[in-house]
Amino acid sequence: MQNVRQALTVSDLTRKIKQILESGFPSIAVQGEISNLKRHSSGHLYFTMKDENAQLPCVMWRSRASVLSFMPEDGAKVIAGGRLTVYEVRGSYQLDVQSIRPLGVGELQAAFEQLKKKLEAEGLFDAARKRPLPEYPKRIGVVTSPSGAVLQDMKNVFRRRFPGVELIMIPVRVQGAGAAAEIAEAVDDMSGYASLDLVIVARGGGSLEDLWPFNEEIVARAIARCRVPVVSAVGHETDYTIADFVADVRAPTPSAAAVMVVPDRREILENVADSWYRIQQSVLGILSDKRERIHNLLNSYAFNRPVDLLRQHSQHADETLRALHRVAAHAFALTAARQSSLDQRLRALDPRLALRRGYAIVRKDGTIVSSSGQVHARDSVDLEFQDGRVRSTIE
Repeated sequence: MQNVRQALTVSDLTRKIKQILESGFPSIAVQGEISNLKRHSSGHLYFTMKDENAQLPCVMWRSRASVLSFMPEDGAKVIAGGRLTVYEVRGSYQLDVQSIRPLGVGELQAAFEQLKKKLEAEGLFDAARKRPLPEYPKRIGVVTSPSGAVLQDMKNVFRRRFPGVELIMIPVRVQGAGAAAEIAEAVDDMSGYASLDLVIVARGGGSLEDLWPFNEEIVARAIARCRVPVVSAVGHETDYTIADFVADVRAPTPSAAAVMVVPDRREILENVADSWYRIQQSVLGILSDKRERIHNLLNSYAFNRPVDLLRQHSQHADETLRALHRVAAHAFALTAARQSSLDQRLRALDPRLALRRGYAIVRKDGTIVSSSGQVHARDSVDLEFQDGRVRSTIE
């Protein structure tokens, strides 16, 4: 028999079991049928999941039960995700349910329609609350799985179309138990980035069960309260999720989302080149038009009239000056002729000329004697010859 000193108390044993169970099953998904469902006044849900051979006690706390995408009922077959815990007071284990969804496609579709109607009534799908995407985003948040082709395909599109964009990625699980909580938390984290321009929530195609985390209310409300526009790129083109209806923009595929949110740099360069060509042609056209207008203005009658008048006045002045020169020359010629004639007449009247021809000038008392009656016998007169004067007496 084992030593009594080594015996464990019930509490110690329960705690050891608790540690082993909870560390060994931190996150699991369990499939089964709901029975004995009870909603406590506190808002917590208590129920049992069972199959043909076993049953499992379950609890879902109010914080998660209040955002369920559908209302579970007894007899419903579901998949519950959560972690295994031990309720020490009773020494029993139970499933701490974090998410729950119907198992059958028909039941999933019914839950989908139920949540869609609820959120639509609240206005989360209204077009008025949809925000436009920025034309040239600098930083884009991506919420998706780090594995698989989705992320790589999107990176290739960004690298080809708009390599300058910065991607901020938060890796999450995109299916299975706990995926919805991770996606919602990642969207909330993205909303906290002040420099982020938009968020893309993405995953590849799959069945309704695979895409179910994007039909969870917790994801829908995280998208609705996100500070920046959200693009939902879940599944293939024909797949629709609640996230698609709440998001600002729905993309048919993740690659299509990358195409939608960034411009094509080749188109930008072509537009810039085209704009430059059109601006250049416009400027050249304006310059040509202005040059032609200036040419026409310079050659116009109105513009050249002052110059023409100036030239006419200049020519008239030249003609007037030439006329004045002619008049002055003629006047000078007449004056010279008159002067010459007067000179000749003066020279002809010059008494010295007569004296040279043998004549003499008679003066009596200094006065020229022009008549014989002016002198009498015995008068003294002066006779002036060309070469001198003599004193004479009249007899």
